[in-house]
Amino acid sequence: MTQQESKPHVVVYTDGACRGNPGPGGWGVVLASGPHEKTLKGFEAQTTNNRMELMAAIMALRALTKSCQVELWTDSQYVRQGITQWIHNWIKRGWQTAAKQPVKNAELWKILLEETKRHRVEWHWVKGHSGHPGNEKADTLANEAIDEQHRST
Repeated sequence: MTQQESKPHVVVYTDGACRGNPGPGGWGVVLASGPHEKTLKGFEAQTTNNRMELMAAIMALRALTKSCQVELWTDSQYVRQGITQWIHNWIKRGWQTAAKQPVKNAELWKILLEETKRHRVEWHWVKGHSGHPGNEKADTLANEAIDEQHRST
């Protein structure tokens, strides 16, 4: 068995939510491997939707304690295209866009890139709010994180 074949396979669904943009935000993650499922969620008081989408992906990969074969599903083209396409040129340009502007959320992109190095990640896009069970569950978790914070304040 090769090293890649021996890696555990994990299916991940991530989503971010923001009430106002910027405003209070949450992120949600569903991790599934065989019969096992784990969910995660978090909250930030003042953030953006894109930041929460990035945080969901970061926290999902960070939660994996060993190197895995990851199938990550996001409804964010920003995250999927950013990590699979745009990031290479951002790095070449010293974290600047083609228009010579600083890359937004660069600190989170750098963290996400670092987290991907431990895993073999396949990035997939799923249409949000289209009834896909994994995406809907991640969305529910992200919104629960915001609601729970509001109830506790």
